[in-house]
Formats: sequence, C-alpha cells, structure tokens
Amino acid sequence: MYRYFSSLILILLISSSAMSQQRAVAQDTTTYKEKYGLRLGVDLGKPLRTLLDDNFSGIQLVGDYRIYDNYYIAAELGTEKITFEGDNIETFTNGSYIKIGGDYNAYENWLDMQNAIFVGLRYGFSTFSQTLDEYRIYTSSDYFGPDIREDNNETTGLTASWAEIMIGIKVEVINNLFLSANVQLKRRIGQNSPTNFDNLAIPGFGRTYDSSEFGAGFGYSISYLVPFFKKARD
Repeated sequence: MYRYFSSLILILLISSSAMSQQRAVAQDTTTYKEKYGLRLGVDLGKPLRTLLDDNFSGIQLVGDYRIYDNYYIAAELGTEKITFEGDNIETFTNGSYIKIGGDYNAYENWLDMQNAIFVGLRYGFSTFSQTLDEYRIYTSSDYFGPDIREDNNETTGLTASWAEIMIGIKVEVINNLFLSANVQLKRRIGQNSPTNFDNLAIPGFGRTYDSSEFGAGFGYSISYLVPFFKKARD
C-alpha cells in the first residue's frame, strides 16, 4: 500500500511540474483572477483498502473552502469498521468521525493554475462502539490446548479526540478536477475505553498502542471544485 502511495505522490509532482512549464508565459500587465469556491470529494484509499483488506470497511468524504489567498478551511467526515486480530484477543470497532481545521497553500502557482503544496491542522473527534469477540486465557502450559473464550460483549457510546498535522499536494488534472495525496501525524488527546480492555483501534485515528499517544496515516483523494466567484490575485 505504501509503495502505491509513494508512486502516486511522484506522479502528481511530475504532473504539476509539467503543467507549470506548459502554462508559464511571461505576463507583466495582465491581471489574473483566481477561483474561490467549495471543493468536495472522496478519499480513494478507503474504498481501495475495503476491497483489499477483509478486516476493514470504510469511506471518507473530504472538502475545503478557500477563505483568503492561500488559506482554506477544511474538513473530513467518515465511517469505519475495523476488526483487530491479535495473538490473544479479537475485537470489532464500528463508528464515525469528523476532522475540522484548515490548510495553508505554500505553492506559488503560475498564471491561472490551482495546484497546492499544503500544510494543514485538524481536530478529530470520533464516536464508536467496541465489541470483544474473543480472547485467550493465559496459562503456563498448553497441555490441554489454548483456552479461548468467545464473548461478543459490545460497549457503545465511546468517544476519542486527537490533533493532527497534515502535509500534502493537490494537482488540478483537468478543469476544476483535483487529485490529492497527503500524510498525517496524529496525537491522541483523550478517549474513554471499555471496562475490560483498551481501544485497539479508533475510527479516523487508526491503530493505537499502549506505549505511545501518537499515530500516523496517509490518504489520496479525488475532488471537484465548485467555483462561487473569482478574485484578482494580489
């Protein structure tokens, strides 16, 4: 999966460079107007992982709105079902999440281009349930075989929150249609867990670990810009 993600980033960077060279025309007196509007799309990685991974199902919608020059408000909304299979435990996580924040475009576009190399911040919040499907009782000897208990005990009403920094690129492949790729570094802020085991996965955040509050992720999406108006570039 990471190999395909790296290849996508390389393709997008090459496409952006090629488009910049094609559109770079010296202009001293012409005023160019840039589009302001709502960009909506879907994360392509979630459906792809759903097809390839039997232990995962999910979808994520993405969107942003340009408010001033290189500044955007942005959000992601999604739902995930995650089965965790460990050596001694199996759990099922089901829930939804929202991430709200903003992006800054650090890329200086040529003429009427709309590409972006951006840095973003997000606050994430998730509501979900955890089901303990089965677990293994520790014994000093396996003479009688492993002692595995099936439970199917569901705990609902769980929540978690985290902060997230995102770095990525957006490339306009045709008019108003964008491909995007990004990487994310996350830090868990708070959570509540079932009484008899920890949250091993959180929708929107991903896998959790006892030794760290941090997590990581990546995404690639396709989106369409709905222009509301145009404004002269400063």
